[in-house]
Amino acid sequence: MENTEKAKPAELKKSAYHHGDLRAGLIEATRKLVEEKGPDGFSVSDACRLAGVSTAAPYKHFKDKSEMLVAMVMEGMARHRHNMVASLEDIPRGSPERVKALGREYVDFALKEPGLFRLKFGGFTDRLDDPKLQEAGEGTFTIVLKEVADCLGKEEITADVRRRGFMLWSFVHGLSFLMADPKLTTMGGEFVLDDLLDEIANRLLA
Repeated sequence: MENTEKAKPAELKKSAYHHGDLRAGLIEATRKLVEEKGPDGFSVSDACRLAGVSTAAPYKHFKDKSEMLVAMVMEGMARHRHNMVASLEDIPRGSPERVKALGREYVDFALKEPGLFRLKFGGFTDRLDDPKLQEAGEGTFTIVLKEVADCLGKEEITADVRRRGFMLWSFVHGLSFLMADPKLTTMGGEFVLDDLLDEIANRLLA
């Protein structure tokens, strides 16, 4: 009985490899390893073991380790954009509450997936010029800019909209890094996240 139970995980992995999406499985394995060990502790062979595939399997989809990490970040950014849009449901258009919801989702994402978040900002020094990453980042920021424009009654993204949107992003981005370290967070005294987001949204969208 004991041997049979130990064999089940391997059998499931093998089944997933043959009948599932190999690329998606490798990206998910990469994500788990980055969260557990960080990008520097990640290796292609570790991802293969976790996904239950041979060490040759990744090269059907990725040129090297860097491409696997880029794919993981791209998938994470797509998931983040989806969550941002979903956070706006049932909130009236043009309301600062929508901007606040985006800020809350940004912080939540950073705290739930700190490895991916840090890799996305600063852990990719050799791939920062990758057009795919730049385009994905601009797509995420555009969600914020459109909400800022609506709050200000603007029909397009003006220079003022972009400036205010950048300040909002700067605030939640810095806050996300600070909240990841409890020792740094306490330097601001006790606070409620929603109250901070309310204040910054009301100030910058007045």
